[in-house]
Amino acid sequence: MVFAVAALGGVCVLLVMQYIRSIRAVRSLYRQLTEIERGSHIELGMDCRQKDVMALCRQLNRLSQRWFENQRQYEKTQKQLKQNISGLAHDIRTPLTGAAGYVQLARECEEPVRRERYLQITDDRLKELGDMLEELFLFTKLSSAEFQPDLSEIQVLPILSECLVGLYRQFEERGVSPEVEFQSESLRVWADAECLRRIFHNLIQNALVHGRGGIVIRQTERCISFENLVSETSRPDPEQIFDQFYKADSARRKGSSGLGLFIVKELTKRMGGKVEAELEGEWLRVRLEL
Repeated sequence: MVFAVAALGGVCVLLVMQYIRSIRAVRSLYRQLTEIERGSHIELGMDCRQKDVMALCRQLNRLSQRWFENQRQYEKTQKQLKQNISGLAHDIRTPLTGAAGYVQLARECEEPVRRERYLQITDDRLKELGDMLEELFLFTKLSSAEFQPDLSEIQVLPILSECLVGLYRQFEERGVSPEVEFQSESLRVWADAECLRRIFHNLIQNALVHGRGGIVIRQTERCISFENLVSETSRPDPEQIFDQFYKADSARRKGSSGLGLFIVKELTKRMGGKVEAELEGEWLRVRLEL
């Protein structure tokens, strides 16, 4: 009887000691978590060697580390977003300011030929601005998972031809002509006509604005490649070229929002295709598969 009472007393003492250690461990965790909440980057530590408490401590450390990583990524993203918005505001303001300036010159000019030239430049600047705003609008639509292209079987070459004709003035200004080589002029793909038109427009526009010289468009089977020469001062990174707001050089380029190729990638992906880029010497090649 005495032995049983002594054993029971010993068990009670052990349980009380374990309880006290657990309370101390919880209080220690609470104090450390309070420091982390205040901004400290400490790692949680425990004097207690209880298996469950140690497992809890390790799990809390993993969660804390993940939270700090997410917070750093969020701050980095916010900083990049502010820079992009600032640069984009500059891009939008440039053609708008230019258009206003040429309108003023046209008002003050009495020579009909020169006035017409000023008005034509104004029209070009406004079209440039309109295209940038359209890309921004499409960018916001693509940010939603609800956006779905309306797929149907369509012929590729007529849509490509429309885009080339629409950019005729830009080719003329640069004194170059596009080269088009199609193995099958009757090539048909499953795509959204408007999305495909935007893809072609952006790829051609990218070559005209950022390249030097013309553009070569080749079709083999279900692949269409867009090739153009790049300058030494703005060689793009094929790994980043489809990122949103990416620009090969830090200078703000005329007629560019930094969203053109990002939109190409997103539209292609939504239509079940793929697009990739490679740099071979002075040639940038973008391959589109639908």
